[in-house]
Amino acid sequence: MPTQAKREMIDMLAEALKKTDAVFVAEYRGLTVKKANELRRLIRGAGGEMKVCKNTLMRIALDECGMKRMSDCDSGPNGYVLSYGDAAAVAKAIRDFAKEKGNEALVIKGGLLGGDQTLTKGQVLALAELPSKEALLAQVVGTIAAPLRGLVTVLSGPQRNLVTLLAKIRDQKESAA
Repeated sequence: MPTQAKREMIDMLAEALKKTDAVFVAEYRGLTVKKANELRRLIRGAGGEMKVCKNTLMRIALDECGMKRMSDCDSGPNGYVLSYGDAAAVAKAIRDFAKEKGNEALVIKGGLLGGDQTLTKGQVLALAELPSKEALLAQVVGTIAAPLRGLVTVLSGPQRNLVTLLAKIRDQKESAA
């Protein structure tokens, strides 16, 4: 039976998990406090937050939220990175931090997407390669707008040709006069 402090921590984790769309697990053993704070700042900038707690408490919180357990990555000192919007941006922040020289102590272990799909380290890195949510939306809008842009160009062609023709006639009359 968890103590009152542990129960409060589980409740706080469960509330945070209900709002998240992805959870990434990374081992932070060997990171200095300065580096850990820098990592937290990068994650916050990408729309997430990093929680450090006992693996048992996170397992209980995941169970209470009806999410799948990440049993293959929940051993050792882990930081649980919660994404609250753009999972790819948060994964990219973690990956970029881990790739920097001097940050090799941060080891990405895996994750959980949507509460029911476990991710391996390779899948988390592949998710980090995706463009941001805004870039994907811009691509979709561009794809939808392309035929409309072509239609407008085709429909404006006769008017443009008429204006060009009238301008040439005007120029000819001015040069003849």
